[in-house]
Amino acid sequence: MLRDDQIVEILELVDFRISKSELGAFFRDEKHENYMECGDQVLRNFLNGLVIHLRGTKENPKNPNEVIAKHKAQIPAKEGNSKRVEFKPKAKDSEATRADQAPEKSGSGSKNTAKKKFPKGNGKPSVVEKVKYNFGKNKKP
Repeated sequence: MLRDDQIVEILELVDFRISKSELGAFFRDEKHENYMECGDQVLRNFLNGLVIHLRGTKENPKNPNEVIAKHKAQIPAKEGNSKRVEFKPKAKDSEATRADQAPEKSGSGSKNTAKKKFPKGNGKPSVVEKVKYNFGKNKKP
């Protein structure tokens, strides 16, 4: 999480000057009298500055993971917790995150979702059999 002074520094990397009060107006409630929408120019400059902040320049490249770790070290832990807790999303199933394979169904919680199979001679016509083709001829005999 970035603080407002860090956001101002990031915007200054791309020569975009903004005050902390202007920045705070973007984060106010929409009903507040000093609320301001974040314009395209501010957002564009912030994203460009963030790229420079995390990756560095061609002359002075940085490792983004080290920059993020440095920011996490600067954030103080809350008073109730002596250790900072990391929240990471967990996959519900290891197979659910794989796109190349269909997840296997276990016998305990899976429903029987097999399609109904109709025998070929059950009298239910297919869609193609319902259509009558005239091949451009009139219907009169």
